[in-house]
Amino acid sequence: MVAQRPTEMAGRKPSSKAIAFPEGMCCNRRMQPRITVLTLGVDDLERSVAFYRDGLGFATQGIIGTEFENGAVAFFELQAGLKLALWPRKSLAADTGLPLQAGAACELSLGHNVGSAGEVDAAMAQAAAAGATIVKPAQPTFYGGYAGYFQDPDGHLWELVFNPGLAEL
Repeated sequence: MVAQRPTEMAGRKPSSKAIAFPEGMCCNRRMQPRITVLTLGVDDLERSVAFYRDGLGFATQGIIGTEFENGAVAFFELQAGLKLALWPRKSLAADTGLPLQAGAACELSLGHNVGSAGEVDAAMAQAAAAGATIVKPAQPTFYGGYAGYFQDPDGHLWELVFNPGLAEL
């Protein structure tokens, strides 16, 4: 059985792209936002683990999966139900079938929200001491907060931010 697309159900002309849904799955179901792992492709897994574990204090069991080809990975618990994974770029490319390519810092930023401007400054100092590149020193923002950016050893962009209105967004 092929379910109707929303445009067909509304009486609109369908596009040329047909979507076939598995039996019993209707097209009006939405994917539930359950992000559980953020994976960063890294060039040097040991260096990156040291940065996050030793420099930033993130808890990890260390590198696991070394017995498998392209299996070496490290996981860090960020908060309940959310982990950060560090996986070599070449392994990520091999697993996905995509060509190995350099990352681009402005494709994604990871936001670490804290409770005050002072906490932003402290976290920026810790990141710098761990070897991060400070991209933009912390400063007042246009929305009444306080934020700055750093890059980890592989160029991944992190924003350290105090946003007093975050809960209302």
